[in-house]
Amino acid sequence: MEMLEAYLPWIWGAVIATGVFVYVILDGFDLGVGMLCKFRKNEADRGVMINSIAPFWDGNETWLVLGGGGLFAAFPLAYSVVMPALYIPIILMLVSLIFRGVAFEFRFKAEGKGREFWDKAFVFGSVFAAFAQGVVLGGFVQGITYDEATRSFAGGTLDWLSPFSILCGIAVVFGYALLGACWLIMKTEGELQDWAYGLAPKILTVMLAFMVMFTLWTPFLHSGMPLLSIHLDEVMHTALWERWFSTPNIFFLGWIPVLVAVVAFLLYRAIARRQEIAPYLYTAALFLLGYIGLAVTAWPNIVPPDITLHEAAAHPSSQFLLLIGVVVLLPVILGYTGFIYWVFRGKVTHDAGYSH
Repeated sequence: MEMLEAYLPWIWGAVIATGVFVYVILDGFDLGVGMLCKFRKNEADRGVMINSIAPFWDGNETWLVLGGGGLFAAFPLAYSVVMPALYIPIILMLVSLIFRGVAFEFRFKAEGKGREFWDKAFVFGSVFAAFAQGVVLGGFVQGITYDEATRSFAGGTLDWLSPFSILCGIAVVFGYALLGACWLIMKTEGELQDWAYGLAPKILTVMLAFMVMFTLWTPFLHSGMPLLSIHLDEVMHTALWERWFSTPNIFFLGWIPVLVAVVAFLLYRAIARRQEIAPYLYTAALFLLGYIGLAVTAWPNIVPPDITLHEAAAHPSSQFLLLIGVVVLLPVILGYTGFIYWVFRGKVTHDAGYSH
């Protein structure tokens, strides 16, 4: 039992990280499709796009609840620090998701200008939800001010707002748009699919540019000096630089950017060859590699730059009891998620909805 208690924070960290990643991959594509609706003037095409995500979008958000609820239950200190630091973008995200959900349902009942209004609401709700998630990511990665004496957030209300967090917000918008385009490649046909094939490589190019900027900017974040006044020799003495570029770490971690380049090439090729399933899988792989890079950057902290998994963890008895619930419920969530995706497999058509 004592050995298990020592590993409980790592187990819970893995559960939460998995929940967040699955949410990004699944809800990312339906937010992406929502954004792309803006660029199709044909109402029938917009209907097909929305119908392609209709059976999935609300179930996809279950994974966000798992990530947020798991953080609250298993790492209460981290939750109490992260929430006040990122209240504004988190509230913007939740309001956007709610507004988007309302628009999703109301557009089916509305006609004429009413439907146009709810279509726009659906698009903007998708964009702002994605942007807010990226800003949360940026605010998290750049670090949160923490007072060890009071064990609480010690920063300001707008600490999260920075050029880096804005860059992350825009990057997530393009990342989700790429997931959405690849989803449309997989689920539609004809002119709409051709349009998605043409759009995907353009979005991919922009997304890769943002990934490069994120990677190059991150080592400068915790140097303690304004970006424009930082010198490379100062950055080379930061913990992040040491972690990624010191010997022998660079030999163990250098495969991550290499794999990003390989997967990006395979994705471009899959789109050029008009493969249907592979583009979405390669895009998910790009997100996974970025997620692994983020985990390496933060390790072993759950809240950069100072709060570790063990420091933030709840009492082992609480974590163990909650883990029993996860062991029971997680297979159920995976089961109904898999069942829904199986039932609604196949293409979405203008006339018949889903066809197998």
